Amino acid sequence: MNRPWIELVFDRRFAGIRILVLAGVLVGYFLLLRQPSGARDRGLAAVGLVLCLAAGKWVFGALLAQSALLVAAHALGAGTVAPLKVLAAVTLFELAVRQSGRLLAAGATALALAVAVNRIEDLPGEALPVLYKMGIVAGLPLLLGAYVRVTRDAALHARERAQQQEVRAEQQLLAARAAERTTIARELHDLVAHHVSSMVLRVGVARHVTAATGTTDPRITDVLDDLHASAGSALTDLRRLVTVLRTPDRTGPDSSCMVAPGALPTALESVVEHIRRTGLTVTSRVDPRLARLDAVRGLAVLRLAQEGLANAARHGGPGAHAELVVRVAEDVVHVTIHDDGAGRRRPPVPGPSGHGLVGMRERVDLLGGRMDAGPAAQGWLLTAELPAYTPGMEPRP
Repeated sequence: MNRPWIELVFDRRFAGIRILVLAGVLVGYFLLLRQPSGARDRGLAAVGLVLCLAAGKWVFGALLAQSALLVAAHALGAGTVAPLKVLAAVTLFELAVRQSGRLLAAGATALALAVAVNRIEDLPGEALPVLYKMGIVAGLPLLLGAYVRVTRDAALHARERAQQQEVRAEQQLLAARAAERTTIARELHDLVAHHVSSMVLRVGVARHVTAATGTTDPRITDVLDDLHASAGSALTDLRRLVTVLRTPDRTGPDSSCMVAPGALPTALESVVEHIRRTGLTVTSRVDPRLARLDAVRGLAVLRLAQEGLANAARHGGPGAHAELVVRVAEDVVHVTIHDDGAGRRRPPVPGPSGHGLVGMRERVDLLGGRMDAGPAAQGWLLTAELPAYTPGMEPRP
């Protein structure tokens, strides 16, 4: 994340550079504008320069020494009082940028007292002008430095929070994708178990028929027995595996992920009817050719319809209307879900509830398709495209 240059100017790491720049300005002032007139003034200027450089590491000690130097220069009647006063004020500003609390209060008090001591002969008659000068020399750098420090720290905390939010968002995305893959694994178990169970049943029937006819070849019997045992063992392993994959909340009448061959159009209409009972007005157009889809893609289409219509019911608001269109064209399944958002305005992007869409996108990507979801000219639009069959395989008749 790029930081503004003005923030880098007051960064703690560049305090030494700031001090060197200030020392250069001080040298330029003494050489070009107001050269010290005598050995005493040159000595005071040299001490001020050394204290300026020392402020790079010991800013509080340098400020105390500069306050004392300011009192001494005024008592000696030196001509360097004004630049030394400015130097002390800038050092107080640097202290306020770096620190807060007692050290800062002590440094500001020391400089303010130095100003008051230099004007002590004007008291009590000139009390207001003295207080005003103390406020300008000590109070103004204190406030400006504290403001810079608070603003810099607030920007730092804001960047840290933004980075933490990015990390949490990435973790939530990974969790949503992992959850969807786990769901697909559960569904794969149900699908494979269904077919393996059918195989076991058919092998059992074949064994029974061959035994009843009395024309059984011993080799055929051995093969059927071995096939029956292998299929039964595979089914047992699948059932054992699903106890690891299936979560407790995946129970009940809606937990089955099986879509019977040719039953996808009917299943989609059932989803539409279920959503209508939530109060959302839904119209649907379902291509009868969806009955030709294999179970994996049929299940993906069904899940897309469930998630998209559930989001429409959740976010579209009362009185919203949604439309589901599922069609097959050129061996590609096109799914479109649009709601007009008539009930209330949708957020521009999905919130935490959008993890379902993340899972659907993961499912579509795994099947070689693509999915888009976002605001439309009116309401919300979800579109998805899936190949009607696995590339390299012929479509089902």
